[in-house]
Amino acid sequence: MSDDITGAERRVSSSPAAHLQTSGPRSPGVGVNFGSVKTGDEITQAAVSLPAPETVRPAARIVGLPRPATPVFLGRHDDYQRLEKVLASAGETVVVTQAVYGMGGVGKSELALQYADQARERYEAVWWVTAESPQHVEAGLAELTRHLVQDAARAATTEDAAAWAVGWLRAHPEWLLLLDNVTDPAHVTELLGRLEGGHALITSRRDVRWPGTTRTLRLGLLDPEPAAELIMTITGHTTPHDGQTAAAIAQELGYLPLALDQAAAYIRQTRITLGRYLGLLQQHPARYYGKAADGDKGQATIARLWDITLETLHEQAPGAAELASVLAQYAPADIPRSMLGGGDEEATEAADEALGVLASHSMIDLTDEVVAMHRLTRAAVLSRPQDTSDDQADGAARDLALTWLQTAMPDDPDSDVAGWPVWRPLVVHVEAISAAAASSRPSGPLSHVLNQTGLFLIAQGEYQRANDVLTTAVTIAEAALGPDHPDVGTRLGNLAATYRALGRAAEALPLVQRAVAITEAALGPHHREVAIGLANVAATYRALGRAAEALPFEQRAVDIAEAALSLDHPTELIRSQRSLSVALGLGNLAVTLRALGRLVETLPLEQRALALAEAVLGPDHPDVAIGLGNLAATHRALGRAAEALPLEQRALSIAEAALSPNHPDVATRLGNLAATHRALGRAAEALPLFERALTITETALGPDHPDVATRLENLAATHRALGRPAEALPLVQRALAIAEAALGPDHPDVALGLGNLAATHRDLGRAAEALAAITRAEQCALAALGTQHPTTRSLQRYADHLKDLFGVPD
Repeated sequence: MSDDITGAERRVSSSPAAHLQTSGPRSPGVGVNFGSVKTGDEITQAAVSLPAPETVRPAARIVGLPRPATPVFLGRHDDYQRLEKVLASAGETVVVTQAVYGMGGVGKSELALQYADQARERYEAVWWVTAESPQHVEAGLAELTRHLVQDAARAATTEDAAAWAVGWLRAHPEWLLLLDNVTDPAHVTELLGRLEGGHALITSRRDVRWPGTTRTLRLGLLDPEPAAELIMTITGHTTPHDGQTAAAIAQELGYLPLALDQAAAYIRQTRITLGRYLGLLQQHPARYYGKAADGDKGQATIARLWDITLETLHEQAPGAAELASVLAQYAPADIPRSMLGGGDEEATEAADEALGVLASHSMIDLTDEVVAMHRLTRAAVLSRPQDTSDDQADGAARDLALTWLQTAMPDDPDSDVAGWPVWRPLVVHVEAISAAAASSRPSGPLSHVLNQTGLFLIAQGEYQRANDVLTTAVTIAEAALGPDHPDVGTRLGNLAATYRALGRAAEALPLVQRAVAITEAALGPHHREVAIGLANVAATYRALGRAAEALPFEQRAVDIAEAALSLDHPTELIRSQRSLSVALGLGNLAVTLRALGRLVETLPLEQRALALAEAVLGPDHPDVAIGLGNLAATHRALGRAAEALPLEQRALSIAEAALSPNHPDVATRLGNLAATHRALGRAAEALPLFERALTITETALGPDHPDVATRLENLAATHRALGRPAEALPLVQRALAIAEAALGPDHPDVALGLGNLAATHRDLGRAAEALAAITRAEQCALAALGTQHPTTRSLQRYADHLKDLFGVPD
């Protein structure tokens, strides 16, 4: 559960599900009272929220192209014929690259679009993906899923939806996948290796070695004759004299198709002669743009055209010129039209009118739902030679772009499931504005937008991406607001949450300590934001295996929340927020008490926390699943696995429906359900659940994350329960190596791992190894937990058992 601060801004507090530890006679360590239950983030088969890919067959052919193909397509007949010939052979992947200095604008995308448009009848699905980065590839595939199963995919993460799309393409082989502007073959190599039975058409600026049996087609500039003909056809100026002038314009523009198209669109729109345009062009010589274009000849050419168009737009349609500058602040990806205008009806109407002007000049591609500016045009807009007034205009454009973006963002990004589909296409634009603003003055609003984006990414399980965004948010907030502003405390707490999620709790600790100090100094010791900060400190101590140090922070956080709840307030929203704060505090306190072995105290806290959360959020919210899972873990630790089972089953169902099957919390639910099955003596039913949980965690967090160690421990214990200690041994050995490297030699999880290693050696009849491991486990538990902790006492009892078993005197 997380906790509201002010209306639109949220702070991550500790998750009640984080780093669960159980002990007692029915703990997950089969036959031994050491084993923790945690799980991670991606399922390899479709869950209830998404149907099996092979069962989804659309009623009509799928065509997803960014725009119609241009009707004026000249000078590419031979290239098109070669492309069509290659794609007539099944199983080929074709890479279309340009050969002239890697410049953009040569027409690669248009050639691909022409083929897709003319050959669509051959395919069951034709789908276009902007592929500049792995994130863009994933997002484009996810859109295919949302097109095919719109309602079912609503809550799916981008990663889950993309994986489902790959499964669908494998199950339906008659497809054409267009991957546009691939910047690195490594970004698509894995995808191409997983696909079969269709055609993949790649465009790229790079002529490099491509994977597999990929064919390459080098695309050059237009020849002079078709270049001049293109200008004449679009403009309608077709006299012999016009032909000579068009040839001069084409030569001036280096026969670059994108430049020719934009120049012709300008001539047609402004209704000037070809001679007049040639004169304008010669007033903006190419050498003027060499530095601005960073040596990119194509960008320099487009920059010349932009200057001419800009001068005209400033005179005839200043709103269109201003809008072009705003659009260039966003990423070269689809921009939702609903975002433009910032929700103001008059501004939205003005934006729609300006979009029409820009489209008429071929500055943008436009559909009913999205706007796209060619990446080369965008680069030219952003890098044009600037004076002081241009700098100010750029700053104003960036501020307006940010304001529109902020207005479009739904509140509560970490908990409002209904808002997640709106959030997904906005993230790349947030990142683009953040990158562009790196050298400008610090902006409080940008820091806020980055903070909200980071919370959304945390909710989606994209922890490293969230860490990057929130690191920038903290830096900007400190510069804009000062190091002691309470918003800096908020950003620090959220950044710390990503470090904990990444298994780097030691790096989180100084951040949360500083965050709570800032908040308490600014707002006083009894403010609800202080309670959130205290909970974050406690969660970090708990992740470090220092539950005893976490306890006073948790208790104080609960006291603050309870005091606020006792105060009357006329606003239902505030009352609900206070109830959730109490539920959060109680849940976190219960986790800490359970880690300390105080199970009897834990149960009533979790029951009340669950009741409060369900009353405010409803029965199907993912935070309710967390509460159910915590309550189940306590029942299981008390030896009541039968009571835990329906709670875990309901928690898993909620999480899969609300969060998508690849979310980290789904893996947590899977692992806990598996532990309950094992506690009930159903190890065979637990095994596939633990295996899925391990796959999820390793894929999402990497092979060396401490949560991977926990998954391996649980899987190993299940193999032992099935009488297969030989299969358990390498798992528990790898788990112990990961835990020691990530957490240090005196962490409670290391003690648990050593205990499980001892149990595995015992099952294999290896007395010396078992005794050595249990001795180390005792020492580690004493150092980490003390003599009275149930885990320590359990390890000591097991050590005595092993000594008796192997005839070793005390």
